[in-house]
Amino acid sequence: MDSFPSTPDQQCLRPVRHPAHTRFALFLFPLRASVPPLHRFYEPVAGTPLVHSPPMRLRNTPQLILLALLLVFFGAFLIYPIWLTVEGGFRSQDDGFTLFHVMTVFADPALRAGLINAFGIAVFTTLLCFVLAIPLAILAAKCDFPGKTALSALVLIPLILPPFVGAIGLHHILGRTGSINALLMQFGVIDEGIDFIGRGGFWAIVIIEALHLYPILYLNATAALANLDPALEEAAENLGAGRWRRLRTITMPLTRPGLFAGATIVFIWSFTELGTPLMFDYQMVTPVQIFNGIKEMDASQQPYALTAVMLIAAVLFYVLGKLVFGGKAHAMYAKASIQSTTRKLTGWRGGLATAAFASVILLAILPHFGVILASLTVEGRWYQSVLPQALTMQHYAGALSHELAVGSIRNSLLYASAAVIIDLGLGILIGYLIVRTRVPGRGLLDSLSMLPLAVPGLVMAFGYVAMTLRWPFGEGDPLEGVIDVLGAEPNPIPLLIIAYAVRRLPYVVRATVAGLEQTSGELEEAAMNVGASRLRAVRTITVPLIMANLIAGGLLAFSFAMLEVSDSLILAQREVHFPITKAIYVLFERLGDGQYIASAMGVWGMALLAVTLIGASIMMGRKMGALFRV
Repeated sequence: MDSFPSTPDQQCLRPVRHPAHTRFALFLFPLRASVPPLHRFYEPVAGTPLVHSPPMRLRNTPQLILLALLLVFFGAFLIYPIWLTVEGGFRSQDDGFTLFHVMTVFADPALRAGLINAFGIAVFTTLLCFVLAIPLAILAAKCDFPGKTALSALVLIPLILPPFVGAIGLHHILGRTGSINALLMQFGVIDEGIDFIGRGGFWAIVIIEALHLYPILYLNATAALANLDPALEEAAENLGAGRWRRLRTITMPLTRPGLFAGATIVFIWSFTELGTPLMFDYQMVTPVQIFNGIKEMDASQQPYALTAVMLIAAVLFYVLGKLVFGGKAHAMYAKASIQSTTRKLTGWRGGLATAAFASVILLAILPHFGVILASLTVEGRWYQSVLPQALTMQHYAGALSHELAVGSIRNSLLYASAAVIIDLGLGILIGYLIVRTRVPGRGLLDSLSMLPLAVPGLVMAFGYVAMTLRWPFGEGDPLEGVIDVLGAEPNPIPLLIIAYAVRRLPYVVRATVAGLEQTSGELEEAAMNVGASRLRAVRTITVPLIMANLIAGGLLAFSFAMLEVSDSLILAQREVHFPITKAIYVLFERLGDGQYIASAMGVWGMALLAVTLIGASIMMGRKMGALFRV
């Protein structure tokens, strides 16, 4: 039977009746060698404050220090590179402010045309993504039809291949001597090949980017539709509103914020995409013009100005779209209590729904199909024919034995693994501060952790190069040569790892936040009540409980880092530092078997992304779409 302590300090305490979850926590920890402090088991009696209790304001000190350190990290490797890019575009020769360099961008016909083309690619890519994704999302959310489960998974296939790798396959399919032309000539439709890619491939770029990016819009649309209260549509139907009117006046307005979130990523991604235009040798577009100007950063402000203009344009487009199309989400009164009923489609209607999904999937896998066939083709034996005339497996062996290929695979494994370790550490800390604490500034931390999704990767890579030209890494500075990109003896490895980590951190943060929001903090509090430190409670209870989310976010971060394009193409200037994507680009440009080995490397990349995306989707479920939301 419990009795009250007799010492003066202990008389102000009374026994605490611990709830069940506190008693259960005793089984989660081994017995401590020493008895925990009494205040772990006793609470103050009213009117008798505990003398040794620390002031409340001191309890947040570790959280504030951690928050400050994380903000310093984002300031150094996110805000500072962006600032250097923008500041460089407006800096005069005497380090003052000038609009001359920016006005030169608009005065130069070639640079102006590049901006117009980049904007056109982004607009048409986004529109095509809407055409592909929205009908499929509505069908998936509202209807049941034959093969729905399998087709809903297959519709995400385009995410497993970067569009710039798919460009290799599209060359073989849509080129003047490619499969489509060969098929049309066999049936007598045309007498000579049509250049579907034509003039550098504006429309080919739009098509391949839309086929790659529409799953992002589809994920956001299905998530938004799943959150709708079906009672609203039922009420409208009872009042006589038809199906199309309900879609136009209820469904689309209510899902507009979710659609805008997905469309934002699609627009910014396609507006600043570098790899795909390079593979089509499309020079009259801003990202390629920036890429070609990297070597001039030491002597000219024009690359800075062009990059700053592209960044400012992307921000303005986002703000304008937010004001016009974004809006706030409407509250659902009965979302949790009323289950939406899907309409079962049978007969020709079910067949039509199945055919719609299958048609989009077949279009989307055309680039993948082309890359796979190119990787199996004997050199020079896929020319003016629908399919390769001779097949071989030698290119896969070459992809694992070629000096450039092997070195790039080793480098990418190193860069991506180190980046994921950083992301997991930062993601747990950031997610914990956001969900489990009320520390001031956690909202800012959340926004900064998601900012890399909205900031073009090309701008980030350009900013990292600018960092190596300024203090402390520039010429004559104390850390000169520690991190270098354009020097005679470059060392871009630290920047590549940091760039990969910052670019893919949002996936880990969102996965961690989702796990913490689904996990009660009571077990953690119970562990602390029986003597565990907060760090030990998080390490032994919280982290194991959200391990599935961490694995899902880490898999996505690793796979996308392995196939990162902009950072790889810009920061790695020597073969010894090439990651996989830079090696694929260089091999594709080489004569002989270069493009076939590049295709085989692309297939290995597809396999990696396929496995990781399937694993992440199984672990994250419907919350998968939140990983691709700004």
